[in-house]
Amino acid sequence: MTADSAAAPAPASAGIWSGRLLWLTLGANAIVFLAAFDALAVTTIMPTVARELDGAALYSAAFSSTLAAGVIGTVAAGAWSDRRGPVAPLVAAVAIFVAGLVVAATATAMPLFVLGRFLQGLGMGAAIVSIYVIIARAYPPALHTRVFATFAAAWVVPGLVGPVAAGAVSDAVGWRWVFVGVSVLVVVALGIVGPSLVRLRREPPPVHEGAAPTPLSRTARDLVLATLLALAVVGISAAEELPLAVGWIVAAVCVVAAVLLFRPLLPHGALTARRGLGATILLRGVIAAAFFSTEVRLPYLLQAHYGWKPWAAGLILTIGAVAWAAASVVQPRLGDRISETRALVVGACLLATGIALQLVTAALTLHPAVAGVGWLIAAGGMGTMYPRLSTMMLGYSAPADQGFNSSALSNIESVGGATAIALGGLAFATAGGAAGLGFPVAILLATVIALVALPIAVRAETRERAAG
Repeated sequence: MTADSAAAPAPASAGIWSGRLLWLTLGANAIVFLAAFDALAVTTIMPTVARELDGAALYSAAFSSTLAAGVIGTVAAGAWSDRRGPVAPLVAAVAIFVAGLVVAATATAMPLFVLGRFLQGLGMGAAIVSIYVIIARAYPPALHTRVFATFAAAWVVPGLVGPVAAGAVSDAVGWRWVFVGVSVLVVVALGIVGPSLVRLRREPPPVHEGAAPTPLSRTARDLVLATLLALAVVGISAAEELPLAVGWIVAAVCVVAAVLLFRPLLPHGALTARRGLGATILLRGVIAAAFFSTEVRLPYLLQAHYGWKPWAAGLILTIGAVAWAAASVVQPRLGDRISETRALVVGACLLATGIALQLVTAALTLHPAVAGVGWLIAAGGMGTMYPRLSTMMLGYSAPADQGFNSSALSNIESVGGATAIALGGLAFATAGGAAGLGFPVAILLATVIALVALPIAVRAETRERAAG
């Protein structure tokens, strides 16, 4: 057997649930599932944690530290994967994630808990990028959309049962056992994918003519930039806690700093929507910004304007999770019957329409059923675009760039979402909050962002790719 054949991915005819890909698919989905469960579980139990550890002042830090660490983790894992392959970064990432879970579970003070959350973000950010590179090297291109669609589905069950399960465990035996349970399950998930990782590690990495490993000096530079970028993202989020005038100034400075710091961490042309890879990366950040900045307002809107209980208001998020997953699962079945450009434009239109319905609902106090229908439409648009964007990113990436580009795709999603959420919060407060025009103004900002996605979607597919 030649080196090239040893490194070749499994044949597309095998499918993602058969042959040597079965355990790899199961393990990768299990890790994604547990990442989603952990995120939703922490949101549910954080009020209890803050109360028991007397850490209300660090409540927001428990979330922003995870996001900031994820930016660093994705850059580090991307560079490591490009130099040495994705197996070692994934194992290290899972180990760091488990360490963060243990630190959080045993924390006796809020600063220690925040440290645990930082380690969780560092590990999970690195794990997701490593998994992307593994998909690029172990699965044939024809199966990429299919496996990414399963990842979307892996978020549905946590969305349905995660908050309830975490709350039940916290009430029954204490919040610390939520983290203990997740840590055990993550180790099991790594064990499931272990044999596939051993085989992948033994195979020589794919060779790309003219490619050279990223210099260590550039890797060090990227890590410094990622750390500063993470601080800028935290600064944007912290601006919500400042007086409005000062908050807008701080947010503006941090946004400018984030753009300048982010540029070297993105493929050439990403910030200018250069046709092909650049537009693909940018589109991911723009749609994440529009969707997630709207999502965080909806339960609050239903509670403040319609008097719904928290559990009932959360049902709109469940609607979104199911619609996103259903649309993602459909994409592999559509295959080449719909071009990437057409699918992305349709998805962007659905997203903009769905968010516009939230705007109209908030402005005119329409029946909440309108919001439910709108969120189903918006989430369907996201499910249409997400797996295709992941697949397109890998298709545009040379083997030597798979880690870097995967890191960029993950980071622009996080940074775009966090920035839009923070700016939406400032707009909400400026317009008078829940008692004034806060909801319509904040959602109007998200609607404008969603409309920006439309011209970018047209540029994501190159003419050569469309012809092929």
